[in-house]
Amino acid sequence: MNNKIIISRISGGLGNQMFQYAIGRNLAIKNKIELVLDTSFFQNNKTTDTRRDFTLGYFNCNFRKINNNDERNIELPNMCDLSLFGKIKRKIFRLKENLKPLNKKIFITEPSFVFHPEILEIKNGCYLSGVWQTEKYFKDIENIIRKEFTLKDKPTPKTEEWIKKIEKSNSVSLHIRRGDYVSNTKTNQFHGICDVGYYLRAVKIISEKIKNPEFFIFSDDIEWAKNNLKINFPTYFVSDKNIPDYEELIIMSRCRHNIIANSSFSWWGAWLNENKNKIVIAPQQWFNSTTNTKDLIPENWMRI
Repeated sequence: MNNKIIISRISGGLGNQMFQYAIGRNLAIKNKIELVLDTSFFQNNKTTDTRRDFTLGYFNCNFRKINNNDERNIELPNMCDLSLFGKIKRKIFRLKENLKPLNKKIFITEPSFVFHPEILEIKNGCYLSGVWQTEKYFKDIENIIRKEFTLKDKPTPKTEEWIKKIEKSNSVSLHIRRGDYVSNTKTNQFHGICDVGYYLRAVKIISEKIKNPEFFIFSDDIEWAKNNLKINFPTYFVSDKNIPDYEELIIMSRCRHNIIANSSFSWWGAWLNENKNKIVIAPQQWFNSTTNTKDLIPENWMRI
């Protein structure tokens, strides 16, 4: 087929968007075809959910947005056709897809949270729907991903100021994720939150391994962090509403070491940190559920 493309469905916050982009980019490069992003999630974002915006466009990413012909070009049935014929066509398509091995499907829903290597064997155009939260889906193009997740435009003066301060010190980022992890009962039950004890243990481990650490705090509830986090080392509270999330992620990545939350946002802040001797501390329990997270955390990071 001449019109082969990889379509990746983009949804959620910036961290999730980056994982969804990275797997799509890797498959597009492997097959020498175009990466197309389906960003329709952001048009249909319910007001009751945490507001999410498509923010990959602020990085040097390589993609175009989906158009009306793209799904047809990879032989997907028309999802908007509500006629009886349209419904029958979709049902037949689903039955056929279910009989295929994962790497031969056209519409691929992430089967589970663990790494599925056969997805990287895909040789045809396809539509990817999932989160794909492991570096194993893009490790072999790591240098390209690092280069593309850089800011397209000059950062704001405030961001530049923080980066200068961070680069002059033995800096450690510490990210506290609250927001809907706290306010939304369903989200809280699934994700849970890292308690203060986790952060204090992580601070102790880092302070025993490096000299003169300085802690830079990032949070979607910075007031809570100021009131509840007591660290006996120089501490700076970075997050404020004037720093956009994509710049905050870059500030985090410039720290020499990282303490992350159970959050894909700080996962990426740590992953993009290019310090070869970095210490990254991640929570042992990522979800409240029994979801298998063995592929989530890179091997050289520490889980506590």
